[in-house]
Amino acid sequence: MAAQIEPAVTINDLPITFQVKYLGCQPAKGLWGIKHTRRPVDALVAAAKNLSQGEVLPLVKVEVSKDGLSFTPINAKKSDKTVYTFKVDTISYGVQDLVYTKVFSMIVVKDDDLKNGVPFDCHAFVCESRSQARQLTYALAAAFQEYGKKVKEENKDNPHGIKKKFAIDLRTPEELEQESDDETEA
Repeated sequence: MAAQIEPAVTINDLPITFQVKYLGCQPAKGLWGIKHTRRPVDALVAAAKNLSQGEVLPLVKVEVSKDGLSFTPINAKKSDKTVYTFKVDTISYGVQDLVYTKVFSMIVVKDDDLKNGVPFDCHAFVCESRSQARQLTYALAAAFQEYGKKVKEENKDNPHGIKKKFAIDLRTPEELEQESDDETEA
């Protein structure tokens, strides 16, 4: 089998835009890890499969920049042209799903006052291909890397300050599945 070339994205490629379908948003029970995107993605995919005839997932333009990720509905009415923006410091995790390999999902820390009790949301997008989902993951990784450098510089001046954590999972769906299988056997 031929080696697959990774669609790597660097900070020099940002901002980068993708046209994808928005699966939606579900509460997530944790800050990072595929275990915290699994249930939300499964629920969103099930809801998408049960859309009534003629109903489709909204097409959105996703832009990843060094500042974070934003998306805008493409075919929405003018009144629905809301731009959803997530700063890089509010995104704690991003991954290409291991079951639905065309799905990219991310966990966002909500900045409301936690009245509903769940501080994390999982947003999911259906890409045109596995490769596009992977490229979107790499784009967010590049933004995280740039943000990490910035935080490191800031921490030099304040060594006892709060350390921010975030994660991007660059393992392939096959590697993630292998880890999942290993955990169930243990």
